[in-house]
Amino acid sequence: MAARADERVMLSERVAPGMLPRVLNSLDMTIIFVAIVLFIVNASAIQRAGPAAYTFWILGFLAFLIPGALVTAQLGLMFPQEGSLYVWTQKALGPFWGFFAGFCAWWPGILVMAATGDAVVSIWQFIDTGGLPKNWEQGLVILAVLWFSAVLSVMRLRMTQNYANVAVIFYGAAIFVIGLAGILWLIGDGHSATGGFGTFDNWVPHGGTWTLFGLVILALLGIEVPLNMGVEIVNMRSIKRYLFWGSIVVMVGYLWATFGTMTNLPASKSTGGLSDIFAAVQNGFWGSHTWAVIIALVALWFFVSNTVVYNYSFSRLLFVSGLERRMPAALGRVNEKTRVPVTAILVQTILASAVTVAAFGPWFGSGNTSKIFWMLQAAVTVIWCISMVLLFADIYLVKRAFPEKFEEVRVAPTPVLFACGLVGIGASILGAVVTFKTPWVTQWTTHSWRVWLAILVGVSALVAIAIYSISEYTHRREVPTPTPTPAG
Repeated sequence: MAARADERVMLSERVAPGMLPRVLNSLDMTIIFVAIVLFIVNASAIQRAGPAAYTFWILGFLAFLIPGALVTAQLGLMFPQEGSLYVWTQKALGPFWGFFAGFCAWWPGILVMAATGDAVVSIWQFIDTGGLPKNWEQGLVILAVLWFSAVLSVMRLRMTQNYANVAVIFYGAAIFVIGLAGILWLIGDGHSATGGFGTFDNWVPHGGTWTLFGLVILALLGIEVPLNMGVEIVNMRSIKRYLFWGSIVVMVGYLWATFGTMTNLPASKSTGGLSDIFAAVQNGFWGSHTWAVIIALVALWFFVSNTVVYNYSFSRLLFVSGLERRMPAALGRVNEKTRVPVTAILVQTILASAVTVAAFGPWFGSGNTSKIFWMLQAAVTVIWCISMVLLFADIYLVKRAFPEKFEEVRVAPTPVLFACGLVGIGASILGAVVTFKTPWVTQWTTHSWRVWLAILVGVSALVAIAIYSISEYTHRREVPTPTPTPAG
């Protein structure tokens, strides 16, 4: 038992607090949560479910978001360390599963960084009709967004976070306008552009739309991401505060934006893209294209800034893997002046750039760009859901391994936390399974969708196992080295 306990002790627990400054308050953590989770394009993509879209949202909130917030609060208060899920799972299951969970939580961030850049391209094309017609032009814009995010992410975290806070507040104002457009449409037209709300069957998910539950889970992933920076929080009370207020903002934001878009546009004609949202604003504001462009510009700024948030928050998982020497030790170093993990940020920016070049290179036709984008998003959903299964399972295992610490910070009655773990595991598995069920977009056949999704998920898992195996082999051959001294 002593040996098992020793292998759950992490070097990063001792050295990371001395390397990174405590600068994040409750507002900062809430802003990071909203920036990561409230990905407004999902409010458009869910539209084709019709009135059942609201049912899917409620199911997602009850079965995933709220249980996830409670479990994350418990684990975060027990182990407020850098690396969140990496640390929690190592405490629960040991080093292999800790690294595997951390990898499955980190790798989707690389894919999503490319996706936020692609959202910038989509908004640009709405504002400038016919702009960026070629894949390589779109790829250059995405690369520019990625490297802009790297430049801001390597600055002092306090400075970068102040910038992100302003961008997300404007984003919130834009979401308010999207919902307001629905109110104005109802006042002017008298009825919703999407019909069927009076028929009960239209509110009930059916076999043809259950794959959209995977999209809802994708929309709600990222609950634990702010705690990737656990040792950079000023006060531990911020953990419960950001989870409470962030969850409320996300739930209201998705429902409000879905209402605004669906009220203005027939769900049957939804393209599932950001252009639907801006068209809805235009319709609601008496056909004013200027209003639509203003909201589009705010959204463009947000998605550029959102890439920054993804870059610095996910880099902390890479930083911890460097400290634990599961990946090159250079990833576990911080810049002496800014005290941020510059190498980790640059490495993941390079990886996201490589994904962008592969997906948006001139060798693909323009029709393949959207096709590849949605495949990457589906892969993100399945891989991230794997990590979430481990997160929800952690609640049972840490209770057994650390009963006194569990009781010391308990955020809800134990049966409630255990029920959250069970429901969350079920929702995560269901989200992954239904993502395989049918394609999210018509460019894919069901067979090719399933095959390529399985390949991407399988290769990602094998890469994680290979990295861990190599690190274990290296550790066994190494001569013990002195423990790193925390930076001052």
